[in-house]
Amino acid sequence: MLNKGDVLEQKPISTIKKVLLETPVEKIEDFIDLYKEDTRKGVQNLVRRAAKEKEAYENEQLRVEKMLMYERQLPKESIIGGIDEAGRGPLAGPVVAAVVILNPKDPILYIDDSKKLSAQKREYLYDEIISRAHAYGIGVVSECEIDEINILQATYKAMRHAISQCNLEPDHLLNDAVIIPDVAIKQTKIIKGDSKSLSIAAASILAKVTRDRLMLAYDELYPEYGFKRNKGYGSAEHIKTIKQIGPCPIHRRTFIKNFINKE
Repeated sequence: MLNKGDVLEQKPISTIKKVLLETPVEKIEDFIDLYKEDTRKGVQNLVRRAAKEKEAYENEQLRVEKMLMYERQLPKESIIGGIDEAGRGPLAGPVVAAVVILNPKDPILYIDDSKKLSAQKREYLYDEIISRAHAYGIGVVSECEIDEINILQATYKAMRHAISQCNLEPDHLLNDAVIIPDVAIKQTKIIKGDSKSLSIAAASILAKVTRDRLMLAYDELYPEYGFKRNKGYGSAEHIKTIKQIGPCPIHRRTFIKNFINKE
């Protein structure tokens, strides 16, 4: 708890630093107001640090508000689902899609295109989205189906499955660069949508984290392919291993036909 007595009693700087570390960023203005008159150099350094944290927080709020531009353009009563996929390009493993219906009254800060985030940040945001979104759904289509119907159709199928798994049906979808066939819901295609729409970015995080976790599990089964590192993508090491020992059951045969002898 912050109070004026901390200043009047000239608390040790180490104690004030601890107060700053324990102050939620939403309350950091209180810390600045409380200690800005304390002339000790160490305290003023902490006040400046707090001011930078406050500025960064406010900039993040502005960034998130900008990423709600497409959502705000739709009628207020709209149930908006952002949808995106992960895993169209890898040589192995499934393609995963997710749909997310965010709570417009509770925007989640730090959501961004999953490719711009660290694995640790994605894991944190995955939990935030799961717990705070109105609803979400995840669809997975296997490597076998990808080989049977091609990656584009498999991606559409994963997206339709994600929509069917969502316990709240959206009445408008914001999609990353595609229009999904055989879906009756209104759709808006946004090029590079995972960088422009908060809903799509949230979906990209759920899809990416879900797929990465699957690939980590596959790494336990087939450790020689380095799925923990490459997540099934065509790294030089991964391709070399395929050429040397051949594919494993989760490799997409239509993606690796140039690396293996025709059966």
